[in-house]
Amino acid sequence: MYDVVVVGGGPAGLSAAGWLGRYRRRVVVVDGGEQRNRWADKSHGYLTHDDADPKELLGAAQGQVDAYRTVEFRKDSATTARREDDGTFVIETNSGSLRAKRVLLATGVVDEFPEVEGFFEHYGASVFHCPTCDGYEAEGCEVVAFGWSSEVTGFALGLLEWAARVTVVTDGSRFEGDQVCRDALDRHCVEVLEDEAVALTGTRGNLREVRLRGGGVLACQLVFFSIAHHPRNELAVQLGCRLTGEGCIEVDHEGLTSVAGVYSAGDVTPGMQLVQVAAAKGTVAGVTCALSLRGERPAPGAPPPGVDVEAELS
Repeated sequence: MYDVVVVGGGPAGLSAAGWLGRYRRRVVVVDGGEQRNRWADKSHGYLTHDDADPKELLGAAQGQVDAYRTVEFRKDSATTARREDDGTFVIETNSGSLRAKRVLLATGVVDEFPEVEGFFEHYGASVFHCPTCDGYEAEGCEVVAFGWSSEVTGFALGLLEWAARVTVVTDGSRFEGDQVCRDALDRHCVEVLEDEAVALTGTRGNLREVRLRGGGVLACQLVFFSIAHHPRNELAVQLGCRLTGEGCIEVDHEGLTSVAGVYSAGDVTPGMQLVQVAAAKGTVAGVTCALSLRGERPAPGAPPPGVDVEAELS
Protein backbone atom coordinates (compact mmCIF):
# COMPACT_ATOMS: atom_id res chain seq x y z
CA MET A 1 0.00 0.00 0.00
CA TYR A 2 1.27 3.44 -1.00
CA ASP A 3 -0.07 6.84 -0.18
CA VAL A 4 0.14 7.87 -3.84
CA VAL A 5 0.89 6.24 -7.18
CA VAL A 6 2.20 8.84 -9.64
CA VAL A 7 1.87 7.67 -13.24
CA GLY A 8 4.35 9.52 -15.44
CA GLY A 9 7.91 10.59 -14.66
CA GLY A 10 8.18 13.78 -16.71
CA PRO A 11 8.34 17.33 -15.31
CA ALA A 12 4.79 17.22 -13.93
CA GLY A 13 5.04 13.77 -12.34
CA LEU A 14 8.50 14.35 -10.85
CA SER A 15 7.54 17.75 -9.48
CA ALA A 16 4.46 16.24 -7.84
CA ALA A 17 6.48 13.32 -6.44
CA GLY A 18 9.11 15.67 -5.03
CA TRP A 19 6.56 17.70 -3.11
CA LEU A 20 4.78 14.57 -1.92
CA GLY A 21 8.18 13.39 -0.69
CA ARG A 22 8.67 16.63 1.20
CA TYR A 23 5.37 15.91 2.94
CA ARG A 24 6.77 12.44 3.77
CA ARG A 25 4.08 10.59 1.86
CA ARG A 26 5.01 7.14 0.59
CA VAL A 27 5.02 7.45 -3.19
CA VAL A 28 5.86 5.28 -6.18
CA VAL A 29 6.47 6.87 -9.58
CA VAL A 30 5.70 4.59 -12.54
CA ASP A 31 7.28 5.70 -15.79
CA GLY A 32 7.90 3.95 -19.10
CA GLY A 33 10.54 6.41 -20.34
CA GLU A 34 8.50 7.82 -23.24
CA GLN A 35 8.66 11.54 -22.47
CA ARG A 36 7.31 13.72 -25.25
CA ASN A 37 10.58 15.64 -25.68
CA ARG A 38 12.88 12.61 -25.60
CA TRP A 39 14.06 13.34 -29.16
CA ALA A 40 14.85 17.01 -28.50
CA ASP A 41 18.42 18.29 -28.28
CA LYS A 42 17.43 21.27 -26.14
CA SER A 43 14.61 22.37 -23.88
CA HIS A 44 13.92 26.09 -24.02
CA GLY A 45 12.42 28.59 -21.61
CA TYR A 46 12.81 26.76 -18.29
CA LEU A 47 13.97 29.48 -15.92
CA THR A 48 17.61 28.92 -14.83
CA HIS A 49 17.82 25.98 -17.30
CA ASP A 50 17.28 27.60 -20.70
CA ASP A 51 18.75 25.54 -23.57
CA ALA A 52 19.22 22.54 -21.25
CA ASP A 53 19.54 19.03 -22.62
CA PRO A 54 16.16 17.44 -21.74
CA LYS A 55 17.83 14.17 -20.75
CA GLU A 56 20.18 15.97 -18.36
CA LEU A 57 17.30 18.02 -16.99
CA LEU A 58 15.25 14.87 -16.41
CA GLY A 59 18.20 13.05 -14.85
CA ALA A 60 18.86 15.90 -12.43
CA ALA A 61 15.18 16.00 -11.47
CA GLN A 62 15.09 12.24 -10.89
CA GLY A 63 18.18 12.45 -8.70
CA GLN A 64 16.71 15.22 -6.58
CA VAL A 65 13.38 13.44 -6.13
CA ASP A 66 15.12 10.14 -5.41
CA ALA A 67 16.78 11.78 -2.41
CA TYR A 68 13.45 11.72 -0.55
CA ARG A 69 13.40 8.44 1.36
CA THR A 70 9.66 7.85 0.94
CA VAL A 71 9.73 8.13 -2.88
CA GLU A 72 10.63 5.25 -5.18
CA PHE A 73 10.75 4.76 -8.94
CA ARG A 74 9.64 1.92 -11.14
CA LYS A 75 10.59 1.84 -14.81
CA ASP A 76 7.37 0.27 -15.94
CA SER A 77 4.16 1.03 -17.80
CA ALA A 78 0.76 1.33 -16.16
CA THR A 79 -1.85 -0.60 -18.12
CA THR A 80 -5.12 -0.35 -16.18
CA ALA A 81 -6.56 1.46 -13.18
CA ARG A 82 -9.58 0.88 -10.98
CA ARG A 83 -11.12 2.15 -7.77
CA GLU A 84 -11.92 -0.41 -5.10
CA ASP A 85 -15.05 -0.43 -2.93
CA ASP A 86 -13.02 0.84 0.05
CA GLY A 87 -11.95 3.95 -1.90
CA THR A 88 -8.39 2.84 -2.58
CA PHE A 89 -6.97 2.44 -6.07
CA VAL A 90 -5.24 -0.39 -7.90
CA ILE A 91 -2.89 0.36 -10.77
CA GLU A 92 -1.91 -2.64 -12.86
CA THR A 93 1.51 -2.46 -14.50
CA ASN A 94 3.45 -4.79 -16.78
CA SER A 95 5.20 -6.22 -13.73
CA GLY A 96 2.39 -6.34 -11.16
CA SER A 97 -0.20 -4.47 -9.12
CA LEU A 98 0.19 -1.28 -7.06
CA ARG A 99 -2.33 -0.20 -4.44
CA ALA A 100 -2.66 3.34 -3.14
CA LYS A 101 -4.94 5.82 -1.41
CA ARG A 102 -4.49 8.40 -4.16
CA VAL A 103 -3.54 8.44 -7.84
CA LEU A 104 -1.84 11.28 -9.69
CA LEU A 105 -1.90 11.06 -13.48
CA ALA A 106 0.88 12.89 -15.32
CA THR A 107 0.70 10.77 -18.46
CA GLY A 108 1.27 13.50 -21.06
CA VAL A 109 0.36 13.38 -24.73
CA VAL A 110 1.43 11.51 -27.87
CA ASP A 111 2.17 13.53 -31.01
CA GLU A 112 1.16 12.37 -34.47
CA PHE A 113 4.17 12.55 -36.78
CA PRO A 114 4.32 13.06 -40.53
CA GLU A 115 5.61 10.06 -42.47
CA VAL A 116 8.63 11.64 -44.16
CA GLU A 117 11.98 10.03 -44.88
CA GLY A 118 14.63 11.42 -42.54
CA PHE A 119 12.07 12.82 -40.10
CA PHE A 120 13.57 11.37 -36.91
CA GLU A 121 17.09 12.21 -38.01
CA HIS A 122 16.09 15.87 -37.76
CA TYR A 123 13.33 15.79 -35.14
CA GLY A 124 14.36 17.72 -32.06
CA ALA A 125 17.20 19.53 -33.85
CA SER A 126 15.62 21.17 -36.92
CA VAL A 127 12.07 19.76 -36.80
CA PHE A 128 9.67 20.78 -34.03
CA HIS A 129 6.00 20.68 -33.06
CA CYS A 130 5.85 23.76 -30.78
CA PRO A 131 6.49 27.31 -32.06
CA THR A 132 6.33 28.66 -28.51
CA CYS A 133 9.13 26.31 -27.44
CA ASP A 134 11.35 26.55 -30.52
CA GLY A 135 10.13 29.50 -32.60
CA TYR A 136 12.90 31.81 -31.40
CA GLU A 137 15.44 29.63 -33.21
CA ALA A 138 13.52 30.25 -36.47
CA GLU A 139 14.48 33.93 -36.54
CA GLY A 140 15.37 34.93 -40.10
CA CYS A 141 14.95 31.35 -41.39
CA GLU A 142 12.94 29.83 -44.20
CA VAL A 143 10.47 27.51 -42.54
CA VAL A 144 8.17 24.77 -43.81
CA ALA A 145 5.03 23.98 -41.81
CA PHE A 146 3.42 20.54 -42.24
CA GLY A 147 -0.35 20.42 -41.75
CA TRP A 148 -3.65 20.63 -43.55
CA SER A 149 -6.38 21.49 -41.02
CA SER A 150 -7.74 25.02 -40.68
CA GLU A 151 -5.69 25.33 -37.48
CA VAL A 152 -2.47 25.31 -39.49
CA THR A 153 -3.40 28.84 -40.60
CA GLY A 154 -2.79 30.33 -37.16
CA PHE A 155 0.15 27.97 -36.68
CA ALA A 156 1.88 29.23 -39.85
CA LEU A 157 1.06 32.90 -39.25
CA GLY A 158 2.35 32.59 -35.69
CA LEU A 159 5.71 31.38 -37.01
CA LEU A 160 6.10 34.73 -38.80
CA GLU A 161 6.81 36.16 -35.37
CA TRP A 162 10.34 34.90 -36.10
CA ALA A 163 10.65 33.29 -39.55
CA ALA A 164 11.61 35.16 -42.71
CA ARG A 165 9.22 33.04 -44.77
CA VAL A 166 6.78 30.20 -44.11
CA THR A 167 5.45 27.67 -46.60
CA VAL A 168 2.64 25.26 -45.71
CA VAL A 169 2.88 21.72 -47.09
CA THR A 170 -0.29 19.68 -46.61
CA ASP A 171 1.45 16.30 -46.91
CA GLY A 172 -0.77 15.37 -49.84
CA SER A 173 -4.07 16.22 -48.14
CA ARG A 174 -6.52 18.88 -49.22
CA PHE A 175 -6.14 22.09 -47.22
CA GLU A 176 -9.21 22.31 -44.96
CA GLY A 177 -9.08 26.04 -44.30
CA ASP A 178 -11.88 28.21 -45.70
CA GLN A 179 -11.50 31.33 -47.83
CA VAL A 180 -10.86 33.47 -44.76
CA CYS A 181 -7.88 31.25 -43.93
CA ARG A 182 -6.58 31.37 -47.48
CA ASP A 183 -6.92 35.15 -47.64
CA ALA A 184 -5.04 35.56 -44.35
CA LEU A 185 -2.22 33.36 -45.59
CA ASP A 186 -2.11 35.19 -48.93
CA ARG A 187 -1.85 38.59 -47.21
CA HIS A 188 1.29 37.41 -45.46
CA CYS A 189 2.76 35.62 -48.50
CA VAL A 190 2.40 32.16 -46.95
CA GLU A 191 2.12 29.71 -49.83
CA VAL A 192 0.04 26.55 -49.43
CA LEU A 193 1.28 23.54 -51.36
CA GLU A 194 -1.13 20.60 -51.54
CA ASP A 195 1.72 18.18 -52.08
CA GLU A 196 3.33 15.40 -50.09
CA ALA A 197 6.70 15.77 -48.40
CA VAL A 198 8.75 12.65 -49.09
CA ALA A 199 12.18 13.44 -47.62
CA LEU A 200 14.19 15.84 -45.50
CA THR A 201 17.78 16.33 -46.65
CA GLY A 202 20.86 17.49 -44.77
CA THR A 203 22.55 16.35 -41.59
CA ARG A 204 21.19 16.65 -38.06
CA GLY A 205 21.33 20.29 -37.04
CA ASN A 206 21.84 21.32 -40.67
CA LEU A 207 18.53 20.75 -42.47
CA ARG A 208 18.74 21.90 -46.09
CA GLU A 209 15.62 20.93 -48.03
CA VAL A 210 12.18 19.36 -48.08
CA ARG A 211 11.65 17.21 -51.17
CA LEU A 212 8.09 16.91 -52.49
CA ARG A 213 6.29 14.04 -54.24
CA GLY A 214 5.57 16.30 -57.21
CA GLY A 215 9.28 16.85 -57.79
CA GLY A 216 9.58 20.24 -56.12
CA VAL A 217 12.27 21.10 -53.59
CA LEU A 218 11.85 23.67 -50.80
CA ALA A 219 14.97 25.15 -49.29
CA CYS A 220 14.51 25.55 -45.54
CA GLN A 221 16.40 25.54 -42.28
CA LEU A 222 13.57 24.47 -39.97
CA VAL A 223 10.35 22.47 -40.18
CA PHE A 224 7.39 22.67 -37.81
CA PHE A 225 4.40 20.34 -37.92
CA SER A 226 0.80 20.70 -36.77
CA ILE A 227 -1.06 17.44 -37.31
CA ALA A 228 -2.51 16.15 -34.03
CA HIS A 229 -1.60 15.17 -30.51
CA HIS A 230 -3.51 12.73 -28.36
CA PRO A 231 -3.74 12.98 -24.57
CA ARG A 232 -2.83 9.75 -22.81
CA ASN A 233 -6.15 9.56 -21.01
CA GLU A 234 -6.82 5.81 -20.96
CA LEU A 235 -6.32 5.43 -17.19
CA ALA A 236 -8.44 8.51 -16.53
CA VAL A 237 -11.26 7.04 -18.63
CA GLN A 238 -11.04 3.75 -16.73
CA LEU A 239 -11.33 5.65 -13.44
CA GLY A 240 -14.31 7.66 -14.68
CA CYS A 241 -12.64 11.08 -14.86
CA ARG A 242 -14.33 13.78 -16.93
CA LEU A 243 -12.52 14.84 -20.11
CA THR A 244 -12.58 18.02 -22.17
CA GLY A 245 -13.72 18.01 -25.79
CA GLU A 246 -10.06 17.66 -26.79
CA GLY A 247 -9.64 14.60 -24.58
CA CYS A 248 -7.65 16.31 -21.82
CA ILE A 249 -8.36 15.40 -18.19
CA GLU A 250 -10.55 18.01 -16.52
CA VAL A 251 -9.05 19.34 -13.27
CA ASP A 252 -9.85 22.14 -10.85
CA HIS A 253 -7.35 24.84 -9.87
CA GLU A 254 -5.69 22.39 -7.45
CA GLY A 255 -5.27 19.53 -9.92
CA LEU A 256 -8.18 17.43 -8.62
CA THR A 257 -10.16 15.54 -11.26
CA SER A 258 -13.88 14.81 -11.15
CA VAL A 259 -13.10 11.59 -9.23
CA ALA A 260 -12.28 11.97 -5.55
CA GLY A 261 -8.71 10.88 -4.84
CA VAL A 262 -7.52 11.21 -8.43
CA TYR A 263 -5.28 14.14 -9.38
CA SER A 264 -3.72 15.09 -12.69
CA ALA A 265 -1.08 17.51 -13.98
CA GLY A 266 1.00 18.36 -17.03
CA ASP A 267 0.25 18.22 -20.75
CA VAL A 268 -2.60 15.75 -20.27
CA THR A 269 -4.57 18.57 -18.58
CA PRO A 270 -5.88 21.69 -20.38
CA GLY A 271 -3.64 24.71 -20.93
CA MET A 272 -0.20 25.58 -22.26
CA GLN A 273 2.02 22.59 -22.94
CA LEU A 274 5.40 23.86 -21.74
CA VAL A 275 7.98 22.18 -19.49
CA GLN A 276 7.88 24.91 -16.87
CA VAL A 277 4.07 24.97 -16.86
CA ALA A 278 3.98 21.18 -16.46
CA ALA A 279 6.34 21.37 -13.49
CA ALA A 280 4.22 24.11 -11.91
CA LYS A 281 1.03 22.10 -12.37
CA GLY A 282 2.78 19.11 -10.82
CA THR A 283 3.73 21.22 -7.80
CA VAL A 284 0.14 22.32 -7.22
CA ALA A 285 -1.31 18.83 -7.66
CA GLY A 286 1.41 17.23 -5.52
CA VAL A 287 0.98 19.59 -2.58
CA THR A 288 -2.81 19.40 -2.75
CA CYS A 289 -2.69 15.62 -2.92
CA ALA A 290 -0.34 15.50 0.08
CA LEU A 291 -2.62 17.75 2.13
CA SER A 292 -5.65 15.59 1.25
CA LEU A 293 -4.02 12.73 3.18
CA ARG A 294 -3.93 14.59 6.48
CA GLY A 295 -5.75 12.70 9.17
CA GLU A 296 -5.46 9.35 7.40
CA ARG A 297 -3.37 6.45 8.64
CA PRO A 298 -0.03 6.65 6.77
CA ALA A 299 0.97 3.97 4.31
CA PRO A 300 3.30 1.29 5.72
CA GLY A 301 6.86 2.59 5.76
CA ALA A 302 5.85 6.26 5.79
CA PRO A 303 6.52 8.51 8.81
CA PRO A 304 3.52 9.44 10.97
CA PRO A 305 1.57 12.44 9.65
CA GLY A 306 1.55 15.80 11.32
CA VAL A 307 -1.42 17.47 12.92
CA ASP A 308 -4.65 17.48 10.92
CA VAL A 309 -4.95 21.26 10.98
CA GLU A 310 -8.44 21.50 9.50
CA ALA A 311 -9.81 18.92 11.94
CA GLU A 312 -8.26 20.73 14.92
CA LEU A 313 -9.74 24.06 13.89
CA SER A 314 -13.18 22.83 12.93
